[in-house]
Amino acid sequence: MKTSFLAFCATLFWATASLAQDAPMNLDERINQTISPVTNAIAGVIFYSIPLSDDVSLPIIVVWLVVAALFATVYFNFISVRAFNHAIALVRGDYADPKDAGEVSHFQALATALSGTVGLGNIAGVAIAVSIGGPGATFWMILAGFLGMSLKFAECTLGVKYRNEYPDGTVSGGPMYYLSKGLGEKGMGGLGKVLAVFFAICCIAGSLGGGNMFQANQSFQQFVNVTGGEASFMADKGWLFGLIIAALVGVVIIGGIQSIAKVTEKVVPFMAVIYCTAAVIIIVMNIDKVPAAFGAIITGAFNPEGVAGGAIGALIQGFRRAAFSNEAGIGSASIAHSAVRTKEPVTEGLVALHEPFIDTVVICTMTALVIVITGTYTAGGGMSGVELTSLAFESAFSWFPYVLALAVILFAFSTMLSWSYYGVKCWTYLFGESRSMDLLFKVIFCIFVVIGASMNLGPVIDFSDSAIFAMSIANIIGLYILFPVVKEELSSYWSRLKSGEIRKYVPGEAGTGT
Repeated sequence: MKTSFLAFCATLFWATASLAQDAPMNLDERINQTISPVTNAIAGVIFYSIPLSDDVSLPIIVVWLVVAALFATVYFNFISVRAFNHAIALVRGDYADPKDAGEVSHFQALATALSGTVGLGNIAGVAIAVSIGGPGATFWMILAGFLGMSLKFAECTLGVKYRNEYPDGTVSGGPMYYLSKGLGEKGMGGLGKVLAVFFAICCIAGSLGGGNMFQANQSFQQFVNVTGGEASFMADKGWLFGLIIAALVGVVIIGGIQSIAKVTEKVVPFMAVIYCTAAVIIIVMNIDKVPAAFGAIITGAFNPEGVAGGAIGALIQGFRRAAFSNEAGIGSASIAHSAVRTKEPVTEGLVALHEPFIDTVVICTMTALVIVITGTYTAGGGMSGVELTSLAFESAFSWFPYVLALAVILFAFSTMLSWSYYGVKCWTYLFGESRSMDLLFKVIFCIFVVIGASMNLGPVIDFSDSAIFAMSIANIIGLYILFPVVKEELSSYWSRLKSGEIRKYVPGEAGTGT
């Protein structure tokens, strides 16, 4: 199977190189001109906005996510705070029984899901939010991350509860299953199937967009930055960079979730340590500026006047980028979490609490602080995305853009691995669980790596945001209906944990663990 896939990559390389050689304009420009009109049209529909002033409009889809996150936080009585310590014990494997159904451990499931969220949204997305919405956008990103923890808990609990378990030990789960099966139990099977199909279609688009094209685009941009900028040999060869990344992605994703998990559990901690260590060093070096930076963040969050619409503009940008980064309410992460080895759905919901916290509350805040402390959000000369973040780090370490280039490529690579899994599960949900359908989607996914690396940032962001935010429409409708199911599961688990019925797993001892 790997041999056939690599043969496909070789064929794609030959065909793309031939087009590039014969084209009157370079291939990157041709791809961009072809795809941009489509992405603009899609973004116009998904991000329909209500004008609030001359400077700012409010996208309805952002309100949809914010209200759901706030409702979940209150409905589950701030589960993100109450269960935080127990969730850490679950991640450590204290309650894990290796005999339970599933394919990966709690930590591997978390690492796989984190690899899909901790990525360029934390590097490029934060820079976009701060450059447009000002420092105040950071405050709303942090709040969105906190509120999103409860949504992530609910969707990942449901993902495990309603997953399909197959005789060969593999599993399939996610919103497409809990929407169809869960709503079916409520007597709304027709609605559940429609929502499941809609979600699956949007997830496939999101997989190809935010989970693929955006990652390839920004990693290529940083690679060009550190190899000479406009004078770089690769400056107009995004297609070539994309082909190389596509081949590497293809080799890993052929092996399925277990292969992906083995890579992400090593790559995610490594890349997070590299990036966060550098951020902490810069923050410590400028510790005297930290109070002023937090002051600018708080002031900007509530200042009626300011960058791009003042407080409202900052709020919209903060929530928009946070949702794109941590994906709470989107439903994607529950696909990865559904593969966990457990017989207690709530345990994986609790493990998933950590995702928005690590992704948004910790890493996004670090990025924003570096950008605000160094002042590059005002001195960046119109830069946005990964270029702005790179400039911020470079102001402290002249050599850091090279390190950031490595981190960006690793972030992008791991995110592509996770989103390829999300996409293939939705693809096979629609077209049937078979090796041929599985391989077909993976080939399509790798082609979009090349397309994403070749396009301009604007159209890529529009398509990525549109596809990923559209997933929340079906997912959140289902969550509202199924929240009582999650609450029942939580009450049962919590009471059995307190009574001692659920205990830490001890090898060889029956009746313990989850």
